Amino acid sequence: MSLILYTGQGCCLCEQAEALLKEVDKHAASKLEKVDVRSSANLYHLFGARIPVLFREDNQTELPWPFDSFQIGEFLR
Repeated sequence: MSLILYTGQGCCLCEQAEALLKEVDKHAASKLEKVDVRSSANLYHLFGARIPVLFREDNQTELPWPFDSFQIGEFLR
């Protein structure tokens, strides 16, 4: 499973989201790709106001902030 964390530079909520993911599943967190939404106008338009957002590439689903450990666990199943 490939995971993307849509994030922004200096985003403290994004840091919290990554820490929660590490608590729930260290293996998934180790393969996490972080993408700064400011790297593209399209990404900024899609995710800029909602970061952090976890995105699963295998089933094209997303988990927008706010989320907790339980929700991450369910999202990864």
